[in-house]
Amino acid sequence: MPIHDRCRRVASLVIWCAVAVLLNIGGSLAAQQVSFSYATFSFPGASATTAFGINSRGDIVGTYRDASGKTHGFVRRDEMFTSIDYPEAVLTQARGISLSGDVVGAYRLAGEPDVNAHGYLRTALGRFGRVDIPGHTSSIAVRRLADGTIVGCYHDGDQMNTMHGMKLAGQTLLDLDRPTSMHTGGTPDGKTVVGFYTDMSGGNRGRGYVLEGSTFTPLDVPGSAATSAQDINASGVIVGVYQVSGGSAHGFVREDSAYTTLEVPGSSETRAFGINDIGTIVGSFVDTSSTTQGFVATRR
Repeated sequence: MPIHDRCRRVASLVIWCAVAVLLNIGGSLAAQQVSFSYATFSFPGASATTAFGINSRGDIVGTYRDASGKTHGFVRRDEMFTSIDYPEAVLTQARGISLSGDVVGAYRLAGEPDVNAHGYLRTALGRFGRVDIPGHTSSIAVRRLADGTIVGCYHDGDQMNTMHGMKLAGQTLLDLDRPTSMHTGGTPDGKTVVGFYTDMSGGNRGRGYVLEGSTFTPLDVPGSAATSAQDINASGVIVGVYQVSGGSAHGFVREDSAYTTLEVPGSSETRAFGINDIGTIVGSFVDTSSTTQGFVATRR
């Protein structure tokens, strides 16, 4: 599972962040509007597996927890797994993968407090580089877009109030002037970014968002109690996670303002975290034995 497993601890959404409940902005929720086929997988020998990102080639990245409880990143290519561990890190997470095979994610070093995180970029050749925002305690790299831009967030002394969504293009930082926000995906050209935030003006409500240039639009799954937008592809299709009041987590797909629920058959919870430009979706689900596994969903 991801670092500190914020998906399950707060509102079943993502790591190092806090979310609450939401407001509606329209659209429709159609359980059967689009149907999907599901393939499930786990990292060999892992006690838990989560898929966070997928590129157009079909390479998948995510995290797994080994028998000792340590969290590692992974990349899955042609059904073959490779573990990812940032040098000397006690915990590593892989969040996004570009078409060329570059992986971004986050890690923590021994002796650091739980709130700390550092972003990284791992090239297709296996070389690591740090992705840290100067002047801030923690950085998380979530996606690497086609032009090399990295989206994610930074934060300081806590995991919520000081968190801001960010885009990093070379040495140029564009941050979102909205606390408790996190960029989680973007179109290849970087013109549209999605993420989630806590709406302090609405009773600390957790909401997704779409950011087009400087236009910020909240995104809420109709009838839900919390929403997190997690990724968007070149066609503008958005995936994420929502929760009904007092209920479990569900994945969703938003296409042309219509929402479709994603549920792995037989699962108690399903979360959608990544989508590629051909519409393949990845995420995690909890099976009948309460084990978290990864899934790949394709349109029928």
